[in-house]
Amino acid sequence: MKNLVFVAVIAIAVVMMLPPAAFGATVNCSGVAAWSPNSVAYSVGQLVTYNGSEYKCIQAHTSQAGWDPADVPALWGLQGTCTTGPTPTPTPTTKPTATPTATATAKPTATPTAKPTATATPTPSNPSVCDIYASGGTPCVAAHSTTRALYSGYSGRLYQVQRASDGATTDIGTMSTGGYANAGAQDSFCVATTCTITIIYDQSSRHNDLHIEGPGGAVPNADLGSIANALPVSAGGHSVYGVYIASGNGYRDNATSGIATGGSAEGMYMVASGTHIDGGCCFDYGNAEANTDDNGNGHMDALNFGTTGPWAGADLENGIYGWSSSTTPQTSAFVTATLKNNGQNTFAVKSGNAQTGGLNTQYNGALPSGGYTPMSLEGGIVLGTGGDNSDWSVGSFFEGAMTSGYPSDATENAVQANVVGVGYSGNSNGGAALTITGPGTKCLDVAGDDVGVDGTAVQLWDCQAFSKDQHWTYNSNNTLSTLGRCLDIVGNGTANNTLLQLYDCDGVGGQVWMQQPNGSLLNPQSGRCLDAPNGNTANGTQLQIYDCNNSGAQTFALHTLTVSGSHTISSIINLAKNIDVNGANSASGTAIQIYDANTSGAQIWTLSSTGVVPSGFYNLAALGSHCMTVTGGAAVAGTKIQLTPCNGSAGQAWNLVPEGAGNYHFESAVSNGLCLDIPSGNVTNGTQLQVWTCNGLSPQKFHIN
Repeated sequence: MKNLVFVAVIAIAVVMMLPPAAFGATVNCSGVAAWSPNSVAYSVGQLVTYNGSEYKCIQAHTSQAGWDPADVPALWGLQGTCTTGPTPTPTPTTKPTATPTATATAKPTATPTAKPTATATPTPSNPSVCDIYASGGTPCVAAHSTTRALYSGYSGRLYQVQRASDGATTDIGTMSTGGYANAGAQDSFCVATTCTITIIYDQSSRHNDLHIEGPGGAVPNADLGSIANALPVSAGGHSVYGVYIASGNGYRDNATSGIATGGSAEGMYMVASGTHIDGGCCFDYGNAEANTDDNGNGHMDALNFGTTGPWAGADLENGIYGWSSSTTPQTSAFVTATLKNNGQNTFAVKSGNAQTGGLNTQYNGALPSGGYTPMSLEGGIVLGTGGDNSDWSVGSFFEGAMTSGYPSDATENAVQANVVGVGYSGNSNGGAALTITGPGTKCLDVAGDDVGVDGTAVQLWDCQAFSKDQHWTYNSNNTLSTLGRCLDIVGNGTANNTLLQLYDCDGVGGQVWMQQPNGSLLNPQSGRCLDAPNGNTANGTQLQIYDCNNSGAQTFALHTLTVSGSHTISSIINLAKNIDVNGANSASGTAIQIYDANTSGAQIWTLSSTGVVPSGFYNLAALGSHCMTVTGGAAVAGTKIQLTPCNGSAGQAWNLVPEGAGNYHFESAVSNGLCLDIPSGNVTNGTQLQVWTCNGLSPQKFHIN
């Protein structure tokens, strides 16, 4: 959608059910009227026949096409397969319990009446959100998450990542049935290269998988996959990755199964970030056009978050509805948003803090006029963009699902309680995408209009807030990427004046950049620095490498490190585990270890770069003037970390290299190839830290709180 206006929607429950034979009942249907789709008012207990079976109304409603008893067990309970014969009394037609004879004929036992609903919507002992939706009579027809299983019994694929170095792909699944994503598998697969998310798998039986979005009416080029490690957070105490949507990222499925079309009812929810937002169009998740174009009012029914407020809203195409100026903004790190739409005349929008509390109703009322009553849904699914691939917004996506039917308030409240129980924590902003300013305060830019094919020149240009090719990702392997490609030295060259370009990320030395304390970006392979020729700052100046000379032509503000002060420091493997001084003992030689997070002095680290050699490195002090130290200053992998009095030695100096989202790896000054490390990733209380060969894996990544 393009015009930003906000409102909210309803639906009716549709679930799959077992065939009559599953219940083994036969009933005498003589005198029972056939079900009619033509706006008949049915009351609770009323009997009808449909396709050779008898059904009992279990929820009062007015019929309409598509709500036939065989497909809507939230409204109708199966009684059994019809047989012929006289009906002892007309009473059973409307009230089967009025006489013992009628009861025995229509219900051989009490079980079949209630059992269809229970069988179709079992409630596991430890349900996830799609189990909850199903138990409410509104089953999921799409379920997407890169953080966890949305069914208690799900143990399959969550998402696929692709390596830039060789184009290989791998699927990331759960660590256990009904559990959390195996982020460690991603880290291992993507070491020393950049990975993007190429598919987000549907966990429902419908297989509505989301792939990278193709060209649309608003943007004629295909979108890009999100950087796979750009959004590290914690869920259930486990390190996981969300989907970091930057301008130009988007996912789509235009050939779906079971998604609402026309004026059918549906519901949906998502967990997003209340802080990773902008004013662009449109960070959506939900029902969209099946041809990636704007087909008019009422052709979308998708959750939107962040354009205004930030608030949740319903993107119904050419308008975002379900909010008002009095709506309380949702600015928490993690936000739950829900939308339900009956497709005819009503919708509702709710939102709340995904870490605590319940949902707040933003809107519950009539659909807007002007083409929205009834809706004209097409059943596509979109994530990260508008219906016509308007891909100028940003956002963070952790999980979401779409339902068949209109979820009840009780169901949505139970979904929110389940989300809160996950315990999402960490920086939901991501933060891997950044702008890089250079000489003349111009931005590092890719020539052309946000396309960036191989060989496109990298240049200086006036900074533009919504220019995709000025938003770079600083990756854990020290490459810089945008538009799905890396900042690259032409021909992998090393000579002075060799020009810079954008090229496929392939892991060569000509794509590695290390920011130096003086602000320059050093390419270690050549030993030369990123440079604006002759200090030229004009728009279109193509950059090059040149002998490092500490001049303004080589000063680039890539990342401003603002970590000085007192902090706790957590392992990204488990954010509930902190770097700790064993026993809070300040004696020299005390082990530095991993331990359950607390606020004692043993876990409060004061970070300071003042007077530290090399320049730009940090001391980490705890319990007074006692520093985190590589034992004996040994430049040997496996050397343990201990607390000793601060003395200015190299063994106490650490280069805090940003990974994005508040995460860092700590390079020791004793050797630029050794990093602070949790042995074998073991976060059991008491595990002593060490230095180990820097490898970019999760045991070497820490979150500064």
